[in-house]
Formats: sequence, structure tokens, C-alpha cells
Amino acid sequence: MAIESPLEPDWLLSLATVPLITTLLAGRLLADWAQQVGWASEEIFRGERLPVLPIALLSEPLPEDES
Repeated sequence: MAIESPLEPDWLLSLATVPLITTLLAGRLLADWAQQVGWASEEIFRGERLPVLPIALLSEPLPEDES
């Protein structure tokens, strides 16, 4: 006396495929978006966009304050 399911396994597999593919595509889009955000933040901190610091002046002794 086996219990019969109203849905066959083929139908269950077909119904589970759509959410799985949607989840995989959403994960890929999220990963691509995160990579783009990473590249954009890297561009902000690149040397081209930051002011040039006078490093050579830092190696010289600082002048004494003559008051």
C-alpha cells in the first residue's frame, strides 16, 4: 500500500528548475555588481586622483619656529 503523490517526480524537477536558475543568475549579477563596486572604489583611491604629497620635504629637517 504505497502512498501516491499527486505530482510526478518529473513535474517536481521541472518546478524546482526555474527557482534554481533564477537564484544562480541573481548570484552572478550580484557578484558582477560587487566587482564593479570594488573597481569603482579602487579608482577613488588611485594615485592619479589624490594630491601629490611633498615626500621629499618630509625627509628634510623642519625649520624651527623663531619666535
